[in-house]
Amino acid sequence: MDYISTRNNKISVSSSFAITHGIAADGGLFMPVGIPELSADDFENLCAMTYIERAAFVLKKYLTDFSDDEIRACVEGAYTRSFENDNPAPLAALGADTRVIELWHGPTCAFKDLALQLLPYLMTTASKHVADGKKIVIPVATSGDTGKAALEGFKDVENTEIIVFYPSDGVSPAQKLQMSTQEGSNVHVFGIVGNFDDAQSGVKKIFTDESVIGKLAANGYEFSSANSINWGRLVPQIVYYISAYCDMKNEGVDLSDGFNITVPTGNFGNILAAYFAKAMGLPVNKLICASNKNKILTDFINTGKYDKNRDFYTTISPSMDILISSNLERMLYLLSGDDNYVARLQNELMTLGRYEVTDGIKNKLGEIFYGGYCDDAKTLETISSLYHDFGYLCDTHTAVAVTVANEYKVKTGDKRPMVIASTASPYKFTKSVLKALGEEVPEDEFEAIGKLSAVTGAPVPSPIANLCGKKVRFAEVIDKSAIKDAVYSSLNM
Repeated sequence: MDYISTRNNKISVSSSFAITHGIAADGGLFMPVGIPELSADDFENLCAMTYIERAAFVLKKYLTDFSDDEIRACVEGAYTRSFENDNPAPLAALGADTRVIELWHGPTCAFKDLALQLLPYLMTTASKHVADGKKIVIPVATSGDTGKAALEGFKDVENTEIIVFYPSDGVSPAQKLQMSTQEGSNVHVFGIVGNFDDAQSGVKKIFTDESVIGKLAANGYEFSSANSINWGRLVPQIVYYISAYCDMKNEGVDLSDGFNITVPTGNFGNILAAYFAKAMGLPVNKLICASNKNKILTDFINTGKYDKNRDFYTTISPSMDILISSNLERMLYLLSGDDNYVARLQNELMTLGRYEVTDGIKNKLGEIFYGGYCDDAKTLETISSLYHDFGYLCDTHTAVAVTVANEYKVKTGDKRPMVIASTASPYKFTKSVLKALGEEVPEDEFEAIGKLSAVTGAPVPSPIANLCGKKVRFAEVIDKSAIKDAVYSSLNM
């Protein structure tokens, strides 16, 4: 399986090269030249496998320059004793035909763990194939969850340095504490004055800056990425949608007419992984893209127009407070097959802040996706109703997905089974959840955590509980224009 750039399909590299470098030299994203298909027998065999075995099976289809032993070592290292009950992606039932796939039982209580526990193993293995002994530098822009998950995954990993940038006033208190108290000798964390898009744009800019690349090379470094622009981040996410299908089959859910998947998403990576699973043969009818008030993806799916020239809102679901959805570029390539067209659209986005796709692509989008959104008030209402109607406690992002999934069912009358991606523990957004339940909200974060547990009886995940009393290591806040200098200072260059 070779990989090309979304902006130049004449480039052909191995999966090891794609994972180690993260992004193509032309700024495009690496894509497999084809999507492998799974047979009915494959799915039957997958149903009998453990999660680790399913992950190895799927990864072998894409990472063909990795040996079977290498893949097995990677998945066992990532998923053994790293997740509660050794079950990385358990299902919870909301009624007879709705399942929530809980992706937050890992070391940072967010769905990014499913990929970022595995990525360091993939990257260190890949670097032995292609990196020529260089030390890997991983700058990360985060809207909250990716940063901590990447820091935790890469802490003290040999021959790597990881540098995280987050919007100082755009993450939850728990998310900020998780990053600012991070342990590890090779980790660096900076808040920035600005939003996630500012951090993401700054990181992407230095990735293709020849002067920066040259200076790093002269000092024995090269860039890679832990954001979902890196194929090594995206491919593990395909696994849990296939695993959810297998688990539902094993539970006896009737999937003869297919099922739907709802994903709360801002950067489009998580729902794109669901699309890859669908393209591999998973019997998915509709992919439902759930947005918060920053509904740029909903508008794009419904109109074919992508326009970031709009108001930016800080919401109670901050990991979706995004106006530049990087992984959408991969979807545009999949729909068009035209690298020059994709390059033109990305240039228009960079220079004009907007683009519009053809009617043909718009129609294809509508066949595959449904786009919906909800505001903070509706998010809080859904948290409350889920708890009181089902005894189910969810975070603000999952509530957005549940709201849009219910809206889809009402609007379409589609009664197929539904899988809803739950992307974070409610304890990462404790104050909003308490407010939704009609409780007084303490100012202190840990007092709020204790109160939510007392009110609901839901246990506090140990990674959250263990934050109490941890020393803050990283408190520096920089201007968004200083990202390059922060990289240099972190590497003592």
